[in-house]
Amino acid sequence: MDEELRRFLDEEAIKKVHMRYCRGVDRMDLELVRSCYHPDAVDDHGEFVGGIDEFIAYARENLPKFLSTNHCVCNQLVEVHGDVAFAEHYGIAYHRLPAGEDGVEKDWIATIRYIDRFERRDGEWRIAHRRSIVDSDRINPVGETMIPPGTMAGTRDRSDPSYER
Repeated sequence: MDEELRRFLDEEAIKKVHMRYCRGVDRMDLELVRSCYHPDAVDDHGEFVGGIDEFIAYARENLPKFLSTNHCVCNQLVEVHGDVAFAEHYGIAYHRLPAGEDGVEKDWIATIRYIDRFERRDGEWRIAHRRSIVDSDRINPVGETMIPPGTMAGTRDRSDPSYER
C-alpha cells in the first residue's frame, strides 16, 4: 500500500478511537470506553492516574454525578511513526450539573485536550497512555430553555437512539 495512503488510514483509525471514547463517556457506555485502551494503558485525568480497570471504576463513580455530558471534538493532530502514534485532540466538554441548594442547574464547560500515545498491536490502534489537560473552564447557571424537559431527550446508556441500527 502507498505510504501516504497508509498514513492517512492510520490517522483516521486513531481519530475514530477518540470519537468512540467521547461517545462512550457521553453515553456512559464504559465497555465502549474500555475498547479504546490497551489492557495495560495508563490514563492520567489529573485527579486520577491509573490503569484502565481503575479508570473505568473512576468513570462509573463520577459520570452519574452529571445530568448529561457532551464532548465536542475540535482539532485533532495525529503523528504516526510505524506502530506508535502521538495525538493531541482538542475539545469542549459540556457537563450539566443538577440543581444545588440554589435550585439552579449549572453547566460546567471546559476546553480540553487529550495528549495521547497510541500503539498498533495486532493491527489495531488503541490508547497506550492518555493525559487529559484542562486549558480553561467555567460554570454557568442554566436559565430558560426552549425545549420542554424530556422532549427530544437522549439517554446516557445503550437505549439512546444513536445505538439503533
